Amino acid sequence: VFHAAAYKHVPMLEDNAIEGIRNNVFGTRMAADAAKRCGVETFVLISTDKTVNPTNIMGTTKRVAELYCQSLNEASGTRFITTRFGNVLASTGSVIPLFERQIAAGGPVTVTHPDITRYFMTIPEAATLILQASAAGKGGEIFVLDMGEPVRIAELAEKMIQLSGLQVGRDIDIAYIGLRPGEKLHEELFYAQETLRQTVHPKLLLADNHVITSSEVHAGLKRLDEAVTAGDELQAIICLKALVPEFQPTVSPEERLQRHARPYLQLVK
Repeated sequence: VFHAAAYKHVPMLEDNAIEGIRNNVFGTRMAADAAKRCGVETFVLISTDKTVNPTNIMGTTKRVAELYCQSLNEASGTRFITTRFGNVLASTGSVIPLFERQIAAGGPVTVTHPDITRYFMTIPEAATLILQASAAGKGGEIFVLDMGEPVRIAELAEKMIQLSGLQVGRDIDIAYIGLRPGEKLHEELFYAQETLRQTVHPKLLLADNHVITSSEVHAGLKRLDEAVTAGDELQAIICLKALVPEFQPTVSPEERLQRHARPYLQLVK
């Protein structure tokens, strides 16, 4: 089973944390439990580099999904394997198709911050990572593709404009619109406490790390489930933080309350 389903739009999940948790955490739990129950040989979770020191709901929910799959591997006939992706070039919703549309429309090309960087991989590289990991993994591992150096998004925008036969500033402007809620300037591939090991594939790395116990994961998910069922977003975020202590939200509890209250306040007016 290749489990690729997830809500991945960072700002959208900042505004809809409960739905993000339902899908990314408990949707993964349902799929993984079904795989274990049915005796599936291998279950591969498609994860993201946003799970490392996450600052948003999307990355944190995917990190919890990683932890759950690792916890299931402790006593299971199914091999649970995780692969961490960077940004896949030209995939749906990625920056390159967006820039192409903006250039075709005459601009401006929108970039969140002049210094923002991201790791990129091609679709063939992504497919290779999944297949190599599913073949090499014994269960419980997290595999990451060596994607080289991160790319500065502003530089990518400049090159795409130039490749279209246009000049930045004369034909098309680049507009810096500010970081979106939950967005980081620079993504990371590994936690500091993770030990990196080479595999048989030269570009496939293995991240060895300390995994919290299965009982800790299940207890944390029970509390998270109760908060989600109650629709208590702030308590759900507290539960996420307990499962992923590295989670440093960029949206404060006060801001979340204001966002949820705003539509009702407008109705009162």
